[in-house]
Amino acid sequence: MGRKEKKGERGNVVKYISRAQALKKLQISLAQFRRLCILKGIYPVEPKNKRQLNKGSTLLRTFYYRKDIQFLLHEPVLRTFREQRSHQLKINKAIGKREFVVARSLSESKPVYTLDHIIKERYPSFVDALRDLDDALSMIFLFATLPVDDKIRAHHVRECQRLSAEFQHYVMSSRSLRKVFVSIKGIYYQAEIRGQTITWVTPFQFAQLVPTNVDFRVMATFLEIYETLVGFVNYKLYSDMNIVYPPKVDLDRDASAGGLTSYILESRDRQDIVSSIAAATDGVVSAANAAQIKETAKRIKSLEKKLNKLRSDADEDKDEDEDAAQGGDMDVETDAPVPVAEPTTAEETVPTLVGWNNANEGKELFSSCVFWLSREVPRYSLEFVVKSFGGQIGWDATSGAGSPFDMSDPRITHHICDRPVEKPGELPAGVPRFESREYIQPQWIYDCVNAQRLVKTAGYHPGETLPPHLSPFVTVNEGDYVPDEEDAEQDEDEEMDEGIEDTDEATRQAELEAEAAGVHFSDYAKGGAAADVKEADAKPSAAKGKKQQGKKQSASSEEQAQEAEALELAKKMMSKKHKKLYDRIQSSKEHKSSQADKLRAKKAALKKQAAN
Repeated sequence: MGRKEKKGERGNVVKYISRAQALKKLQISLAQFRRLCILKGIYPVEPKNKRQLNKGSTLLRTFYYRKDIQFLLHEPVLRTFREQRSHQLKINKAIGKREFVVARSLSESKPVYTLDHIIKERYPSFVDALRDLDDALSMIFLFATLPVDDKIRAHHVRECQRLSAEFQHYVMSSRSLRKVFVSIKGIYYQAEIRGQTITWVTPFQFAQLVPTNVDFRVMATFLEIYETLVGFVNYKLYSDMNIVYPPKVDLDRDASAGGLTSYILESRDRQDIVSSIAAATDGVVSAANAAQIKETAKRIKSLEKKLNKLRSDADEDKDEDEDAAQGGDMDVETDAPVPVAEPTTAEETVPTLVGWNNANEGKELFSSCVFWLSREVPRYSLEFVVKSFGGQIGWDATSGAGSPFDMSDPRITHHICDRPVEKPGELPAGVPRFESREYIQPQWIYDCVNAQRLVKTAGYHPGETLPPHLSPFVTVNEGDYVPDEEDAEQDEDEEMDEGIEDTDEATRQAELEAEAAGVHFSDYAKGGAAADVKEADAKPSAAKGKKQQGKKQSASSEEQAQEAEALELAKKMMSKKHKKLYDRIQSSKEHKSSQADKLRAKKAALKKQAAN
């Protein structure tokens, strides 16, 4: 005879637990329970038979897995919560006795907890942490721009500003940025780190108004775990690149709105050398320090040898180049000197940048570009994007300290400005004109990043109507409306026309060269007559070709009819559920195509109106 089951030992009663029962079991308040669940990643669940757990009651109750609550019983943070509660009782007792010195000393020795062990539990590997970095970075960048008030504490804002700047420096150093999109909500960035795609949004740096209908206590708890997570990730990324973490901060530049230039990145090897020298000068040299100093000296000697070797090789190459320039580069087969193309004027040394260069694709997109930012453009975003693709950038002194060069530097190739002008093509008031640089609007940089090439600057000059800034995160399907598809087709037609004109010009040039050499095309009259005969013979063949083309068209129409018939048969064989789903899909496609047609017609009407 089997064992008799008692009530409450099996089923949903054992599997789930209500929130009130969990609070009673853990002996903490509701606010502490919510914080603990957020930190540990425990969320409410919906039981299958909720009425059975409620014992027939219709009251709304929140349930959790009983195993999760059992797991919380052994959490060190829970022990700290209990210690903080008893510590607060001692402070209140001292204040009640008017022992303010004791209360102040107790408040300074309040128990604190760390979240390092929770990070290790929730993210066993580094790849897991990278996969969960999207929301963390978005919240870090959000709090870095919020003002300090009674809801948002100052140390959270400072910590978020530091973590966000450190992560941006890693992205710039590793060339990990892939896509950028400027939207109404903010600027979306996408980076690829260790094979993982990370996307986050950064708000615009305007004066933020803190909303009153947001529970910042819950957000502060999430921020607490996200700060620890991003700190761990930054340390790992910097360590793998052999960079000292945390980077040093130039306080003078930071106070003068230096931004990203306030952070100084140093190699670990250099820091080891500096620390060894400092220990030697202080006179406190242990055995380990002495061994480290010897190893450092050996490393410096080997580096000097390598540098001398590189210098000698460079000198030899330079001598060979000079000899080749003097004697001329001789070809092996013809023994004829090959001319070396050199710039004849100073203008040819400056990049024209009318089209794009294949050498600038990918990570070093802006390596040949030097930008100057006017004071009205968003420096915090453009500096990050340009440096992430190997470009150099300078800015006005009113935008902050730390610019590496001034506005009159001859190396500048692009001047970015966004002020209103009276006519397209003119420069804004107060912007000097330099013939060796392009004047463009900021959208050109973002479009170049998304296209992974230097796009043409036509349409991006001050006062010109900018092309549509399309999202690089959207997958374009067949039939979808793309705002610049007609413009792209027009550009292709113009390029084809230019190619035809170039061909005609080449033919005319060939005829002129032939006449200069004494060759007359009248000598080939017989050949022309023969060609006429061939054309006459080719007329029946053309008629045959038309017949064959008609046969092909009829065959294609027959194939289309067969496909339509097969589709009707397949629809008849479908179940009722699948047929409804298929009809829904087709109706959504038709609706999308009709909307795209409406937008195309609207764009054509606007173009016609603008032309008139």
